[in-house]
This record gives sequence, structure tokens and C-alpha cells, in this order.
Amino acid sequence: MYHRAADGAWWERFRELLDGQNEWPGPYLFKFIVPRAGLEDLKEVFGEHPVVVRASTRGRYVSVTAIMEVGSSDEVISIYRAAGQVEGVIAL
Repeated sequence: MYHRAADGAWWERFRELLDGQNEWPGPYLFKFIVPRAGLEDLKEVFGEHPVVVRASTRGRYVSVTAIMEVGSSDEVISIYRAAGQVEGVIAL
């Protein structure tokens, strides 16, 4: 979904999709896959908010899931941008 080279137009289209499909404030499901080495960096994106972590079959990757109450599409985008700085992260 997210690519580090995403331009402003991409983010604007994403914001429009978010606003068209969600009501704010409200819960939003975040789901990422990251190499095990990046787990702590990804967890930092969520601060003290609880996340569910599941290891892949071989244990080289983990999925990280969080349901957060967010106030706007800008908050969602902020999380995606921060997560996008983690090496090897994939947003689902």
C-alpha cells in the first residue's frame, strides 16, 4: 500500500478514500508486516498503545496489528508515514 516515494498526490487520494469510507473520530485498524529486526522500531510508532504481534511460520517476519481511536484521516496518514520509515515494513 505505502511506498516511501509516494508523492503528495498519492497521499491526497488516500486521504479522500479514508474520509469517504470512515467516520471521524472512530476506530481504525492498522496492520503491518516487518522483519523481526524492525519490530521494536515499528512498536515505537504506536507508543504506549497496545499492539498484537504474531510471528511468521519461520519467525523471520512479524505482523503487527493495532486498533486505534483516531480523530481524522490526517492522524491515520501520520501513522502510515511514521511506519514507512521502518526498514522493510509492509502496510496491509
